[in-house]
Amino acid sequence: MKLSENIIGFHHYSLKAPKFDETVNFYKHLGFKTLHEWSLPEFKLERCVMLFHERINAYIEICDGNADIPAQGRKRKIDEEMLENSILHICFVVKDAATARDEALKIGARDLSHGVFDIDLVNKQKTVNVHNSLVYSPNGEVIEFLEQVKF
Repeated sequence: MKLSENIIGFHHYSLKAPKFDETVNFYKHLGFKTLHEWSLPEFKLERCVMLFHERINAYIEICDGNADIPAQGRKRKIDEEMLENSILHICFVVKDAATARDEALKIGARDLSHGVFDIDLVNKQKTVNVHNSLVYSPNGEVIEFLEQVKF
């Protein structure tokens, strides 16, 4: 069986969160609920939680910042600016990108887009207009709020 035929779905993103409680609370404000919380002392993992958003059928796993588990890049130093890594952003489809941005800022996000983008993605066959906004979560990952669009 080919690997592509073996994959039956996407499950979750996993994030390392130095500000664990703040990060979990941010995602709970977005509608995620805790399914399970655990620790793995052999990996220096004191706290890890699997969150689920029922309406959009999406999971996010959040692990404490001391976890010694496989990760891309180096560990961020305390109060260091955000580091670029292989996950560019997490995108949520929203009804209104401006409102989503404003509400995220109220619950601890930092502004990244300074408003809402209205961008045309152009190729030879067609143009797709996207209307979105971007924030940093309290943990530092980029969150995109994208109004529904057909690619």
